[in-house]
Amino acid sequence: MYEIKQGQLSDILAIETNIPEFGTPKTLEIIKQKLADKTYLLLVAYYNEQPVGYKLGYALSDTVFYSWLGAVMPEHRGHGLAQKMLNEQEAWLKTQNYQAVQVKTMNRFRAMLAMLVKNNYHIIDIEPGDTSLDNKIRFEKVF
Repeated sequence: MYEIKQGQLSDILAIETNIPEFGTPKTLEIIKQKLADKTYLLLVAYYNEQPVGYKLGYALSDTVFYSWLGAVMPEHRGHGLAQKMLNEQEAWLKTQNYQAVQVKTMNRFRAMLAMLVKNNYHIIDIEPGDTSLDNKIRFEKVF
């Protein structure tokens, strides 16, 4: 049984080390430094009370939120967890009166690109990478 709820930053570590697409998993220290003095939301997907996915973001301003990191362990993909966490994040952002959410992904992450387009996120910037697959694409959704 899957459950999505606000989690602890330490929950991320168990997930990060199990994501093959991540070359260098984020450390708790790096995450805490990035979030220092910021309003943030961490949603964690749990399976039998074990963390298997997460979505972490923080406020860029009083009106714009940045969805910074997210992942679902490979063995738990295909259950709609990324979509459910996106829905939960957007619902929370609306209750907090944010007007927009931004997210960045790479061209190589096709499932993420498709999910963002399907959910009415629009491309607002592209940062060239070493190859076209490494291009970073910034999306935004306005509420």
